[in-house]
Parts: sequence; structure tokens; C-alpha cells
Amino acid sequence: MYDGGNSVGGHGAAWRRHAHDWFVRVVDDGAVARFPVVEVDGVVIAAAIGTLELGVPNPHCPRGRAVRLANVITVPEHRGRGFGTLLVGDVVEWARSIDADRVDLSATPEGRRVYERAGFTLTSAPRLKLVLSRVSR
Repeated sequence: MYDGGNSVGGHGAAWRRHAHDWFVRVVDDGAVARFPVVEVDGVVIAAAIGTLELGVPNPHCPRGRAVRLANVITVPEHRGRGFGTLLVGDVVEWARSIDADRVDLSATPEGRRVYERAGFTLTSAPRLKLVLSRVSR
């Protein structure tokens, strides 16, 4: 579903290898990850990923259980039919079922409307990042 080939993010095939290994480890563990898909005629046309992130309990996350919603994507010719909304709803319901405190995501401008309709709100917390490795192994 990525259209950038092996050079997505400038990391060559390494990220695909790491993604494959991660997926194989967690695909059957419904307590830590959720992978809803939409198929049309046996072809996956939309998908999302939900992953449980455990952290220190705090006032904003009392049990320390947050779900990260990521990689919500629908192939272009199938957009605008509600598949993204369906996938987001699936991950939110899964998050409730595993007693997560919240669902976090990063949204593109194009996807923001879907998330806002599902009840997500823009936060004021700044997001910072420190890249520790350049996927190469």
C-alpha cells in the first residue's frame, strides 16, 4: 500500500525487513496489536494498525495504557466511501476492549476530518522527536 518502493523514508529495504519481523512477532497477539483491513474482491484496499503502548500511569493516562493508531490508508480509487472511518472505529473499539486510557495518532491534513468526526481532538502538547537510529540492520 506504500507507493514509494524500497526507498520510502530513504532507508532502502531495511525498514521493510524490520516491519516484517515486527509483524510476525505481534500479528497473533490481540492484546498488543490490531490490524483491521477492508477487502474488495480479495484485494486489501484499506488498512490500519493499532498498537498498545505501555507507560507510566499519569493524570492523562491513569492506567498507563495508550493505543497508537497508525498507517490508516485507503488506496486512492476507493477513498471517500467510509473505509477509513470504519477502520478508525474498529481500532477505537479494540482500545476500549483492552482497557486503554486513550488513542493517540498523528494526522495528515487530508485525514484529520475522519479523526475529528470520530471524536479525536487536536491537543496543545508539543511533540518532539529524537531519532536514535537510521534503520540499517
